[in-house]
Amino acid sequence: MLLESQFGSIWIEGELSNLARPRSGHWYFSLKDNAAQARCAMFRSRNALVGFAPGEGMHVLARARVGMYEPRGEFQLVVEHLELAGEGMLRLKFEQLKRRLAAEGLFDEIHKAELPVWPARIGVVTSPSGAAIRDILTVLKRRNPAIDVVIYPVSVQGATAAPEIAAAIATANARAECDVLIVGRGGGSLEDLWAFNEEIVARALFASDIPTVSAVGHEIDFTIADLVADVRAPTPSASAELCSTDATEILRLLKHLEQRLAISFATTLNDYRRELRHLRARLQHPGRRLEQYHQRIDELMQRLPAAAGTGIALRRSRVATLDARIRAYNPRHRVASLNNRVASAEQRLHTAMHRQLQARRAAFDETSRALAAVSPKATLARGYAIVTDAAGRIARDAANYTPGDRVTASLARGRLALDVTAIETDTEPFPTGDRNERD
Repeated sequence: MLLESQFGSIWIEGELSNLARPRSGHWYFSLKDNAAQARCAMFRSRNALVGFAPGEGMHVLARARVGMYEPRGEFQLVVEHLELAGEGMLRLKFEQLKRRLAAEGLFDEIHKAELPVWPARIGVVTSPSGAAIRDILTVLKRRNPAIDVVIYPVSVQGATAAPEIAAAIATANARAECDVLIVGRGGGSLEDLWAFNEEIVARALFASDIPTVSAVGHEIDFTIADLVADVRAPTPSASAELCSTDATEILRLLKHLEQRLAISFATTLNDYRRELRHLRARLQHPGRRLEQYHQRIDELMQRLPAAAGTGIALRRSRVATLDARIRAYNPRHRVASLNNRVASAEQRLHTAMHRQLQARRAAFDETSRALAAVSPKATLARGYAIVTDAAGRIARDAANYTPGDRVTASLARGRLALDVTAIETDTEPFPTGDRNERD
């Protein structure tokens, strides 16, 4: 506790080693330099705020408080904050920006423009006093002194370098005076080259309408600008090589084109000469041409009567054919045919109606005979009678009546009013014949 009371928070820088990450989530490691090392602990509540994954050999900067691990009686540092130190931090920022810009598509090949084959003017965004501009001018003077060079002077190192580079790229595009734009500087450390890893420079390169070449440092150096630019050159000298065509090569090409032009001209001239000879051979005297035309006219005049007669005959035959077709489609013939069809249909209709009427009459007669056979009138006509009481009920049983009752007997023709004088309750079937008719 004495150590904790005597020392507040301290900053310590060193190399991370002996890293252990148990299931508890706490980190245990050592920070060392060439002379000494210190045991450190960083608890889960604090290491959750660290923005990178620690690893062996990382150069880090830690804010810690001095403490004692009492079970072992050992001195230790309790780390409350941890960050990368020096180039380690810069490399972390580089990777983070690289991933973000890649996700936005700034590195995609679809956005890359091709460099012009014959640039007349090359723009260079760099320090006017650096080795890069001297190397570029030397290469251009050697390869093609006819190319104009426009220098956009900027700082290539320091806090103001990145905004100056981005502004120079925008200025070059606004002036539209260059065919290609070289952006770069000579070699150096990661910190020296950091201006070309800034987001503002990357977005200026991406927005450039002029094809861009990144020429930063040496071949082993790699920056965000190299990824965004249309073409990456390993060195400033190489960028001048990429953007220019060797004058010797131009002269060689011009000589080759001259030879091809001479050959093409000679070939075309020979073709015209052959065509002229051919036309001369076909050319005839106008008098000869007139004789041929007169002969052709005579021949046609001789063929004209025969052709005229043949044409007239063909047209007459055509007229006759059309006349026959018109007659065949005469409305009178059509009306007569339709009248015949109507008459035939009427005859078939009358026949069908007559047959149907006979069938209906036969069915009616058969039904009438069936009804007459079951009709009560037929029964009465054979001598039977229907007896009803005063209430109109049909008398079926003599036991239902007493002497003095009045009944009515309905006959085939007329009715009889009768008084019951005697009753016989005979259960045998009623006899048939004349006796029944008399009763």
